[in-house]
Amino acid sequence: MFYYLLKYVLLGPLLRLVFRPRIEGLEHIPQSGPAIVAGNHLSFSDHFLMPAVLKRRITFLAKAEYFTGPGIRGRLTAFFFRSAGQIPVDRSGKEAGQAAIREGLGVLGKDELLGIYPEGTRSHDGRLYKGKVGVAVMALRAQVPVIPCAMIGTFEAQPPGKVIPNIHPVVIRFGKPLDFSRYAGMENEKAILRAITDEIMYAILKLSEQEYVDQYAAVVKAEEAAARREKERRFPRLPLS
Repeated sequence: MFYYLLKYVLLGPLLRLVFRPRIEGLEHIPQSGPAIVAGNHLSFSDHFLMPAVLKRRITFLAKAEYFTGPGIRGRLTAFFFRSAGQIPVDRSGKEAGQAAIREGLGVLGKDELLGIYPEGTRSHDGRLYKGKVGVAVMALRAQVPVIPCAMIGTFEAQPPGKVIPNIHPVVIRFGKPLDFSRYAGMENEKAILRAITDEIMYAILKLSEQEYVDQYAAVVKAEEAAARREKERRFPRLPLS
């Protein structure tokens, strides 16, 4: 109930008024039945803009940190995501990944739309990063199509760390469904899962026209953070006198 209240009364009309998103390829979203919508992830606002433009309900696998934040802001964020029916995902290890796959399959088992960001985290620099294979596992196990999606302009509208979005044109572009039924029964083959995931990421890349980085975003973020810490250690800031 709260999901539809947000979408049609509280948040959806405001988002459409402020961002005026241009929607392309909406006809590729099936009117019924299960499917995975796999998109790039540039901004916190992605979680709200895509559901606002879809006619069907979509459930996202959201990072667990959104449900465990401290203080009033953390509690409000957790309340919002739970009320909107989003599913917390622990990204801390392999077992956590298996739990996320089970949750995703549960959504698809109810003939619903599942939203997922194969990169696993938001892009910190606007580029598209290597996808994780969980999306391929779910597509094969549930035997469902994958609809690629590109969010364009949301990085400029709300880059990482910015709370109040900028007014910036946004395009949400859906591609033709990808059918992987030819790989049925091969969800345990690592090479197959990698090939499927790369095909999905290439479809997103064609839609978004981003620069592609063949590395995991989380790894690049960690390496850049480590480089900054090392620079600060070697060249500490001197106190102003």
